[in-house]
Amino acid sequence: MSDKPQFLIAAPSSDSGKTTITLGLLKAFAKRGLKVQPFKCGPDYIDPILHEKACGTPSINLDTFMAGSKHVTTIYNRYLQQSDIGIVEGVMGLFDGADKMRGSSAEIAILLGLPVILVVNARAMAYSAAALVYGFNNFNPELKIAGVIFNNVNTLSHYDMLKDACKDLAVEVLGYLPTRHDIKIPSRHLGLSIAADINFDELCNKIALSISETVDLGRLLQLSTRNTVQEMVETQSKKRRNYTIAIALDDAFRFTYHENLEVLKQFGEIVFFSPLKDAALPACDLLYLAGGYPELFVEQLSQNTTMLNSVREYCLNYGKTYAECGGMMYLGEYIIDRQGNQFKMAGFLPLATSMEKPALHLGYRSLFINELNIKGHEFHYSTCVELDNTTKLNCSIFNAKGVELPSKIYLKNRTLASYNHLYWGDEQTFIEKLLQDSFYTQ
Repeated sequence: MSDKPQFLIAAPSSDSGKTTITLGLLKAFAKRGLKVQPFKCGPDYIDPILHEKACGTPSINLDTFMAGSKHVTTIYNRYLQQSDIGIVEGVMGLFDGADKMRGSSAEIAILLGLPVILVVNARAMAYSAAALVYGFNNFNPELKIAGVIFNNVNTLSHYDMLKDACKDLAVEVLGYLPTRHDIKIPSRHLGLSIAADINFDELCNKIALSISETVDLGRLLQLSTRNTVQEMVETQSKKRRNYTIAIALDDAFRFTYHENLEVLKQFGEIVFFSPLKDAALPACDLLYLAGGYPELFVEQLSQNTTMLNSVREYCLNYGKTYAECGGMMYLGEYIIDRQGNQFKMAGFLPLATSMEKPALHLGYRSLFINELNIKGHEFHYSTCVELDNTTKLNCSIFNAKGVELPSKIYLKNRTLASYNHLYWGDEQTFIEKLLQDSFYTQ
């Protein structure tokens, strides 16, 4: 047994300030010399990228819809044991899940026995905070609020009123964060921005300094310290084959789960490449074109004709390829931007994707491919137009409530492509099948 601070940052709703406060805490504790391990509830890609920028440690997704409870518990304990403190950022509102509480921050906090720190946006709120905090603290008897941090508090008198509200509930207030426009994280259409031109180190330092001045970090550590069982950590299995797996990774393609990459490492050597900057695809046994922001880099991608030709030839020559969302867009004939301009892409798949009339497609997905069930999610604004008949993989796709969807997985030669982002950290069979020739025959 060992004592270690660990807690989950949650909020009554999205846009309450969870990410801002999480980034500030990650940076503040890292600057104190602690090895901080960040985690993110749910399927989000962007927040984990920001977490790593804040503290230098890869952030781990914890998702009880896309993976089983045992897997979530195992990877949480594995990474927590390697750190001094664990900080989990929740998703949406505390109890918001794919289906009621399923997959919610609350479900993960209960599963892992984590104390919850509630972030409350106190703008235009005073004693009413008592009713809000009371409701969240008493809604589920398995979960209790260990402390509250108020956001958007601009005067000490306002903060005193908020403290009085929580005092009547016997819920501890840990501090507040004032409204500051210089620590606001810019947004993009898929969420918070991860643009290279933003100085995130400077931004996180500002947030950390502000939090250190108005939040009792020492008390937070005391409240959140829990006994941690030192379990036997599962060792990664040896490489099964000597495969080379090429993975697209740059500003346009960067939506990958850390545990997905850890699984791929068990199958051989990973080689990263940039469709934006590199001249050609590296030699490989499997090509993974991950999702990202290709629609924001269409001109640069379109101008890199040697890479486009290299990828198209690889796919035409039956190279094994898995492409999801942005990767699928890249394999199509062209991408249409919001102004209606067409930009030529790899031209392997007879389809085009358009941002001209953006519409949000969002939700968990459960895929059944023969005997294989693998889960993931969709999150995109582009629409897809089929320009010619394309073979579809024989599979069924359902949402979180079990409703079958018309979503498609395209199959051509030995290439699989769709809008689905899949999580195979808990289901390695999917990668095994991708590497088998027989998987691509219908």
